Amino acid sequence: MSAHHRAAVVALTALAPVSWGTTYVVTTEFLPPERPLFTALVRALPAGLLLLAAARVLPRGAWWWKAAVLGALNIGAFFPLLFLSAYRLPGGLAAVVGSTGPLLVLGLSALLLGRRPALRDVLAGAVAAFGVSMVVLKAAGALDALGATAAFTATASMSAGTVLTQKWGRPEGVGPLALTGWQLTAGGLMTAPLAFLLEGAPPALDAGAAGGYAYLALVNTAIAYCLWFRGIGRLTATQATLLGPLSPLTAAVLGWAVLGEGLTALQLLGMALAFGATVAGQLPRRTALPTARLRAGSQPSGSTSGCVNRTGLPRERA
Repeated sequence: MSAHHRAAVVALTALAPVSWGTTYVVTTEFLPPERPLFTALVRALPAGLLLLAAARVLPRGAWWWKAAVLGALNIGAFFPLLFLSAYRLPGGLAAVVGSTGPLLVLGLSALLLGRRPALRDVLAGAVAAFGVSMVVLKAAGALDALGATAAFTATASMSAGTVLTQKWGRPEGVGPLALTGWQLTAGGLMTAPLAFLLEGAPPALDAGAAGGYAYLALVNTAIAYCLWFRGIGRLTATQATLLGPLSPLTAAVLGWAVLGEGLTALQLLGMALAFGATVAGQLPRRTALPTARLRAGSQPSGSTSGCVNRTGLPRERA
């Protein structure tokens, strides 16, 4: 992959965690409180059905169960556990637990993909987690065991889903649009019975809440996950997950710009550390090329086409 192509892939993939970083502001400012399962359902199922209608491709053979597994890990378990942890944990502790994702991905990549973790990646993951903790971890509150367990389980679930997404790839002739639609639909269908059983009927929505849910479903989920799964197919699982700290960093910047929250010198230093580790995690490794290839000057080629067309809606790409 050329340097220009790699930079384009990284930039497009990074838009996903940046979009996810807007979730807190949208949730607190526009959505009804205390409805984590309903919010998870509205994020996943409408977006999945929209992408399925656009792609017009259904799983075949083993991909029925693979799509269900990926949907459960990346969406069906991740969304509800993420919201549960956010409601029960103090301050930014859920974000700190989530920032350990790169380290979990390194371990799972060694186990499932046979990839030995590089020292540079381990250091980048550790520095990113430390930087995020400086940004979001505020003082003190009682540690809720259920909330902490939910946060770690959500992170582990998404990490496993990221690694398996790269391990299984995509069926021939199927693009990221269809793969994303399969997972969102499967995850949404898994969340639906829990949402109605535990939270009852949907809440009444005003214009702000309807707009917030529409944003979460279309931009924050359908387009963002399309870009995310597209990126996983072109980057390593470690490179992709090291973009994750951009989410809490975006949330912190929006908290300052939109909600009037202050940023201390320590938080700014943490931002610099986390962002630096994220950038370092994207740098290509030096590899020795065969002599014949060096003489030929050959380079791998690839397409930089994305998942969004001129209208702003995702498009299918094989």
